[in-house]
Amino acid sequence: MTERNDLWLQDLLRLAEEDGGGVKTEKQARILEAAIEIFAEKGYAAASTSEIASKAGVAEGTIFRHYKTKKDLLLSIAGPIAVKLAAPFLMRDFAKMLEQPHERVEDLFRTIAKDRFQFARQHMKLLRILIHEVPFQPELLTQVRELFENHVYRRMEKAILHFQAQGQLIDAPPWRVLRSAISLVVGMILTHLLLLPDESIDEDEEIDRTIDILMYGIAGRSE
Repeated sequence: MTERNDLWLQDLLRLAEEDGGGVKTEKQARILEAAIEIFAEKGYAAASTSEIASKAGVAEGTIFRHYKTKKDLLLSIAGPIAVKLAAPFLMRDFAKMLEQPHERVEDLFRTIAKDRFQFARQHMKLLRILIHEVPFQPELLTQVRELFENHVYRRMEKAILHFQAQGQLIDAPPWRVLRSAISLVVGMILTHLLLLPDESIDEDEEIDRTIDILMYGIAGRSE
């Protein structure tokens, strides 16, 4: 088992308590920790409650005293993540970033990319669960969609329109500009933290090159 002071576990327990679940017992904390490890590694469908119980050091019946089904256990993890931890992943500090005096749009994108890279590194186990399960859990998918539309898109739309008015961005629907930015930044993060975690990179340089591609494309340019 990992140390109980892991940031992702502290966040999850705090969020579960804020959602009205009360203070978690030591056994519940171990069950949640074990479930996160196994769900992140194997996915929900391949995980078993017996394996979770073994990793947590509790009897399998103990799990069912706290959670009626395996799905309840998943939702006790993924629900708070989607509502309150996905929100930070998508929008934490976005308002603060957008209020800062970014004179160039590439500086705004670079600030966001650096912040999201750091957040994803700290919470990769939890994010793996969201990546695995949100597309197949309608309740979670609805929550994430609402978070994105109400908090991320509206804020970014305002910023995109501002930089378009200054001539720093092409005249295109804001959703198309945002789609391009999300695809490149999230793709960069997932590639290095999930697909190629052992590949050595200079993070600042990688962010700079990603923003350069976002702003200017990948075609060769004559001097």
